[in-house]
Amino acid sequence: MDVTRSVSGVSAVIDGLEGVAPLPQGATLTRVPTTRPRIMVTETDELAAALNSAASRYPGLTRAQLLTRLALEGQGVAQRAQEDRRRQRLDALRKHSGALTGAYGEHYLERLRQEWPA
Repeated sequence: MDVTRSVSGVSAVIDGLEGVAPLPQGATLTRVPTTRPRIMVTETDELAAALNSAASRYPGLTRAQLLTRLALEGQGVAQRAQEDRRRQRLDALRKHSGALTGAYGEHYLERLRQEWPA
């Protein structure tokens, strides 16, 4: 199937490829097989250090691949930390659940509500 794309009034037909860069010319976007959004990241000193460290663990990967791997690893760590915090909160609730059962006596809430103004 031919796909016709128009960018800035210039149309291009890309033979049988859907989800590619709109124009088959240029050095950086020629037939890029994705419709996903792209992001630009500036390599700061901190990011360069993280990428250099990752490069020693994952030799042979490009800096873009290293960045992807670091992002996914970071997400995994953050997800596990969130699950651990949730588990700790639930454990605390289970541990203390019912600890005050009977502490206020029978019909406590009814007596308390009778004291409230109507």
